[in-house]
Order: sequence, then C-alpha cells, then structure tokens
Amino acid sequence: MFVLAPPAQTGPPFQTDDPEPVPWHHYEAYVFTTVNREGGLSSWHLPASEFNVGAAPNLQLHMTIPGAFVNIRAAYAIGDAELGAKYHFVEESRNRPQIGAFPMLELPTGNSRLGLRNGQIWARLPVWVQKSHGPWTTYGGVGYEINHALGMKDSLFAGWLLQRQITRRLTLGTEVYHQGVQSIGARQTTFVDSGGYFNVRANLSLLFMLGHTVTGERHMVSYFGLYDTLEHRA
Repeated sequence: MFVLAPPAQTGPPFQTDDPEPVPWHHYEAYVFTTVNREGGLSSWHLPASEFNVGAAPNLQLHMTIPGAFVNIRAAYAIGDAELGAKYHFVEESRNRPQIGAFPMLELPTGNSRLGLRNGQIWARLPVWVQKSHGPWTTYGGVGYEINHALGMKDSLFAGWLLQRQITRRLTLGTEVYHQGVQSIGARQTTFVDSGGYFNVRANLSLLFMLGHTVTGERHMVSYFGLYDTLEHRA
C-alpha cells in the first residue's frame, strides 16, 4: 500500500498538518528522507523535496517531488508528485482556534514499471485546526481521500498532535495519526509518532520523527530533513 500510494507529507516532520499557511511574500523549502518499513520491505523517499510559497494573504501553494527507492527491487526512480493549496479562513483568538483547509492532488508521475505510482490522479481533502498557549501548541483534524485507481479505495484519515517549545532552539511533539483502509485487502492503521525540530540558525532547522503503528498494518516510519525559510519581494 505504501509503495503504490505513499502518504503525503503534511506538517513536516509529522503526518498531521496545521492550518497556518506560509506568510505572504515568504517561502519555505524542505529536503528530506522518509523511510517506511513493513516486514522485510523498506521504501525510501531519498532525496525528496517540498516547496511552499505564500502566494497571497492566508494562501499557501505547495509542491512535493519525491525520489523513491524500494529495497526488495533495488529500484530507484521518481515517485508521485504532489500539488496543493492551504487556505486559512478562521483566525485564532483567545477562545477560538484557527482553522484552515489544505486540499492536495497526487499526480501519477512515478515509475509504473517499478510500482512507484498510484496509476491516476487522486486527492486528499483535509481540514485542520490549531490552538496555542504559551510554549504549548496543539493541532489536528480530519480529511477524506478520493482514490479510484485500480485496487485502491476512498478512505478517511485523521490526526492530532501536541508539541512544546523546550528551548529557543528545540521543539518536541507527539502525534496520533489514523489512516483508514486505502486499498483492497488492507486494514485501518493507527500510528504514534514522536519528533520535532532543532533551529540551527534563524532560517535553518533540522527536522526529525520516528514512529510505529499500534493497530492495523505493522509499519515503522521515520523522517529526517532540512528546512529553510526566507522572505521574498517582487
């Protein structure tokens, strides 16, 4: 399932995302590696890149292009690309969380001969909410996947995360992420992941995550990446 339809990278390094878009006139870029291990099969995104830009107030445009490696075939190729737009439509206040939507399209750009593609375009349609208090931040939400490729199924997904700023440089968090049945013969899966990020300098961070399933399909997942953000002016 993870080879045919790898989970979209949402709120790096976690699978759960937040509703806050990149600020207008700013961009952020990630170079990262993810590993998913199930039994004797490992699939890697190495290297993969993600780019987000604040295209307008409260609007972020998003693109991810993953390289994909599967050890059982000793094969490397480009995986399915991802395009999306995050829109923030409710501002956070003292008593109200912020809310945003982040629809994404997964494009069948991967190598079909090596099984590194879904087979046709599919969509992820989540809504995310977030609330902060001092050094604590919590966010999460629910979404629906529309996937009519051969052997695949429409499904629900949901996640929630709690994180805390430990120092000026270090933030740590833990999430619970649930994925409904994505393909014929598969099962629902729930992950528990922990990770965070370390600010090397003002605009550069190291991101990391390690997790495992607690129900359903047995998977070990990890993420390691570099994050950079800058302001741009027309």
